[in-house]
Amino acid sequence: MKRAALLRAARTEWGPLYTAVWGTLTRKRLRAVPMTLSAVALTAVFQIVQNQPWGFGPVQRLGSVQAQLPWWLALLRTPLSLFVPALDLPVWGALAQVLLVLGIAECAVGRWRTLTVAYVATLAGTMYARLAVATGPDSPFGLPAEAAKVIDTGPSAAVVGLAMYVSWRYRAWFTCSLVVLAMAVEVLLKPNLAGKEHVAAVAAMLVLCGLDELRRRRKPRRDAHRQPGQRSGAPATRS
Repeated sequence: MKRAALLRAARTEWGPLYTAVWGTLTRKRLRAVPMTLSAVALTAVFQIVQNQPWGFGPVQRLGSVQAQLPWWLALLRTPLSLFVPALDLPVWGALAQVLLVLGIAECAVGRWRTLTVAYVATLAGTMYARLAVATGPDSPFGLPAEAAKVIDTGPSAAVVGLAMYVSWRYRAWFTCSLVVLAMAVEVLLKPNLAGKEHVAAVAAMLVLCGLDELRRRRKPRRDAHRQPGQRSGAPATRS
C-alpha cells in the first residue's frame, strides 16, 4: 500500500518532466544536449589548464570573478565563470552537476532558455556579492570586506537556478520547495559567500518564475491541446 502511494506520488511529481526529458533523448540522443556536452568539456579543459604551472593565471583572467573587480570586467568574466571549477571543491562534483542538471534542463525547456536561466542565476550571485560587501557585515545580508577578494567561480548558482526553474515549470512542487529549503539551510549552517549567492539565485528565480507565470497566464488557454496526463501549467512541448 505504501509502495503504491509512493509510486503515485513520484509519477505526479516527476512524471511530466521524465516524459519530456526521455522523449527528447529518445528522439535526438546526443543531439539533444549539445550545450551540456560542450559545458562539461569546457569545464574539464579549464580544470586541466588551471592546474598547470602556466595555466592558472590565464584561466583566472578569463573566468575569475571577484567583488573587488570593476563592474565591466566582472560582467565580461561572468559567463565563463560558470565553467571554471571552484578551487576548494572536487572537479567531479562540478562536472556531475553540469551534466545532470544542465542536461535535464536542455531537454526539458530548450537550449536558449537553459542558457538564459543559468546566466541570470549566476549574475544574481555576482551582483549580490558586490552589494553585500558594500553593505557591510552589520547588515543581515551583508558581508565583510574580505569577501571582496574571494574568487567566485563554478556552476553552483546556475545549477540551483536551473533546478528550481525546471521543477517549477513542470509543477514538481515538492522538488522546487526542497531546493529552496536546502539553500536556506545551507546559508544558516554556513553563511559564507557561496551559500548567500545561492540564496540570491533562488530569489532571482522566484522573480523570473513569477514573470513567466504572468506572461503565460495572459496568453489564451490551450488546455485542449495539452498532452494526455499533463498537469495544467506544465509546458506541452519544449520551448
